[in-house]
Amino acid sequence: MKKGKAFLSILATLLWLGLSSTLLAADASLGTWKLNLAKSKYSPGPAPKSATFTLEAAEGAVKRTGESVDAEGKKTSYSWTAKYDGKDYPVTGSERYDAVSLKRIDDQTSEIALKKSGKVLTSGKRTLSKDGKVMTLTITGTNAKGEKMNNVAVYDKQ
Repeated sequence: MKKGKAFLSILATLLWLGLSSTLLAADASLGTWKLNLAKSKYSPGPAPKSATFTLEAAEGAVKRTGESVDAEGKKTSYSWTAKYDGKDYPVTGSERYDAVSLKRIDDQTSEIALKKSGKVLTSGKRTLSKDGKVMTLTITGTNAKGEKMNNVAVYDKQ
């Protein structure tokens, strides 16, 4: 009898893990994204010269890695692995941010907050096009100079 309960428990766990992996695998935001400067707007600016990032499924979460080159030519990169549960997860490789939180609104929309010492510095809304080929990030908060910003960054799936 105990073997039967243990088997059912293991089976339920495996099904749950499989379902979680399937849900993330179906996430249209997964892949590599490149900034489309012609369609993006940066206020107060200046816009970066380039930006590319990759989102991939990682054990029930999503992992972000990427690199950008600012207007002066300085390369920056940071990464994080987080779940869409609104909780804080560590950011690595960034002087500006130490935590990120994600929240899924629906299949095409999610929210992000990037923080330093518990304070939200930038927050954003990510919207995917119906065909999953264009991602628009509407980002508000303060930039590295402490200026209020309101950016709309458009990324194309590679």
